[in-house]
Amino acid sequence: MSTLLYRLGHRAFDRPWFVLAGWLVAIGIVIAGIALNGFSVNSGFKVDGTEAQTVLDRVTAELPEVSGGQASVVFVVPEGQRIDTPDRTEALARAIDAVLGLDQVAAPPEMEPDAAGDPSRAPENAQPFRPLMHDGAPVPGALLSARGDTVLFQFQFKVPTTSLANSDVTAVLDAVERSETGTGITALPSDSLKALEVPVGAGEVIGLTVAGIVLVLTLGSVVAAGLPLVNALVGVGIGVGGAYALSTVLPMSSATPVLGLMVGLAVGIDYSLFIVNRQRRLILDQGLPAHEAASRAVGTAGSAVFFAGLTVIVALTALTIIGITMLTVMALVAASTVALAVLIALTLLPALLGLVGERICSVKARHTRSQRLAEEAHSVADHWVKRVIKYRWPVIAIVATLLGVAAIPAASMDLGIPTAATASSDTSARQGYDAISRGFGEGFNGPLLVTAEPTQPSPPITPAVTAKLTQALQQQHNVAAVVPLGAGRSGRLVVLSVIPKSGPSDQATADLVRALRQPDLDLAEDHQVTLGVTGYTAISIDMSDKLADVIPQYLGVIVLLSLLILMLVFRSVIVPLVATAGFLLSILATFGVTTAVFTWGWFGSLFAVEGGGPMMSFIPIIATGILYGLAMDYQVFLVSSMRDAYVHGHHGMHSVVRGFDQASRVVVAAAVIMVAVFSGFIFSHDIVVKQLGLALAVGVLVDAFFVRMTLMPAVMAIVDDRAWWLPRWLDPLIPNLDVEGDRLATLLSQRSSAQDTWDCRTNR
Repeated sequence: MSTLLYRLGHRAFDRPWFVLAGWLVAIGIVIAGIALNGFSVNSGFKVDGTEAQTVLDRVTAELPEVSGGQASVVFVVPEGQRIDTPDRTEALARAIDAVLGLDQVAAPPEMEPDAAGDPSRAPENAQPFRPLMHDGAPVPGALLSARGDTVLFQFQFKVPTTSLANSDVTAVLDAVERSETGTGITALPSDSLKALEVPVGAGEVIGLTVAGIVLVLTLGSVVAAGLPLVNALVGVGIGVGGAYALSTVLPMSSATPVLGLMVGLAVGIDYSLFIVNRQRRLILDQGLPAHEAASRAVGTAGSAVFFAGLTVIVALTALTIIGITMLTVMALVAASTVALAVLIALTLLPALLGLVGERICSVKARHTRSQRLAEEAHSVADHWVKRVIKYRWPVIAIVATLLGVAAIPAASMDLGIPTAATASSDTSARQGYDAISRGFGEGFNGPLLVTAEPTQPSPPITPAVTAKLTQALQQQHNVAAVVPLGAGRSGRLVVLSVIPKSGPSDQATADLVRALRQPDLDLAEDHQVTLGVTGYTAISIDMSDKLADVIPQYLGVIVLLSLLILMLVFRSVIVPLVATAGFLLSILATFGVTTAVFTWGWFGSLFAVEGGGPMMSFIPIIATGILYGLAMDYQVFLVSSMRDAYVHGHHGMHSVVRGFDQASRVVVAAAVIMVAVFSGFIFSHDIVVKQLGLALAVGVLVDAFFVRMTLMPAVMAIVDDRAWWLPRWLDPLIPNLDVEGDRLATLLSQRSSAQDTWDCRTNR
């Protein structure tokens, strides 16, 4: 492997413009694809194979006018005032009529009061409300709170909100904003009425700035530091741009390109850093010319980059076994950006190094070589690893205890779909959520969509049966209101909106969903119907259940494949097992910290998180895949250096110390860069991106500094040379991939000797 990559790096260095032209063509293809096809991402998601999705597909097929996107607007007035004054009611009626008159807005359902389950008649309802009246008639879709200070207007589009044009959303916003003019009314639209924004901002720029500073400090040169940044930007430009170009043919959530951006930036910078750092060491330590040093760096550090990247790709692509289209697309996009980062590090980087030439190391750096080597012999890393080894048993106990304590909150992790309840209080989404909760109850923030179908061979559902079913549902525990939305022409499907008293993320709402789904539910048997439940809450429950079922399979796949890769890289049985055990400690601690922040609300002010709420269902599994791959990155670079020291005659603790001294500085820099990049996403306005950014930042921080830089050298010192043990029967079955570059060094040495002999014979 090292010999092949050496030749690849050598040719790229020799023909930089040829390589650059190839990558420029790739960029051009991506730009052309976006220009021709455009892009289409959305904030929705589809969970295939779940009951909620099956019910939703059934509604879409039978009653498409009911399956369109739901939206709401909350109208509020200052505290102590009423919103149902004649002038304000007139303004609201005009605004609502204007919205209902738009082409993409569906007409509200017509229903008899007795069939609607009027919630104001429910004696147990603590906050009765009633329709908003204007000129003696109710305003369609508008409810007035009991205190008279809030109006909730709910309506549906004819198509999913993700299919709406910006002009459709703008038309709704313009209509509702007219009610504010001179009336003292404030309109708070729901999230579905907001233009889709790219969930990145200033935080990511700050993260890249920190990464640039770390690169300059690590490599000691602005020119050298700029190369990893350029490579990373090219990689994410092609990867994320390609994802956008394909978004018109693949269903893609708005978080998918952001995930590719996160991972692509982090690994793109790190992989290039490892190779540039190795080239500079070869120049400064061995006095090699830039050309030869770059080729050898690609051959040696490039081998580690290849297998580290392969581990990340395996961990990400294994997510496809879950069978959720949204996660599959996210995983493949992220894996593609990692593959691009590896390919760019092995081709574009040596080409750029060819353009830079000897300027990669300044004259001053070359002249201070001996002083630098003396300083490294007494470096912080050397002191650190020697003390870790000296107190290895207490170190292992302390690290395991700290990570174990940090993991405690993970036991109460609440998975679901985050709502506006966790948004910042200065956003309209949070203000609208709170206004609905105060005026009508939290359940109005997450209504359930319930379907009723006659059991075979029962007759079709008549309007009378629908009315009785509505009243029966109204009497169910934790139900605030029931509103019929429509019925199929054949009478084989009736759709109702069931509004719980509890909030979308409350356990009581989840219990209601499960209760309505019970096949032996009394009201279903009494009315000879089968009930189905969908909506965000139901989808959240189903997604969490499905992910819980497949997590053991997923972990089994990535652990087995990664153990195999690490066994091939290190030719060891113990090292892969120790590496995986360390990761399990770090991932549990990571989930503990993220649960404490997002569910318990600890330190929420630091991350612009207010109040506790659920963690997005797919984040634990996708974070596990990414962090496992990244953890093995650091394992490969750190422990391969220890193995290199062992192969070259350093045994026992000496190999651990020497390998740590050689690799720790660049591994620390790489970890700091990743933490900086991921942390930039924590302050995104998108709660899913915020949660994913924090999980990845904490995961890298914990794994790199507590596990790889502390726990790993302590364990390696205990197992001693047994770390490199391999059963005799297995040794011939595992190919020698030459990650350390021994075969390459031997080949180059033989070539050099032959060249010297030739020079002597020809007097050259």
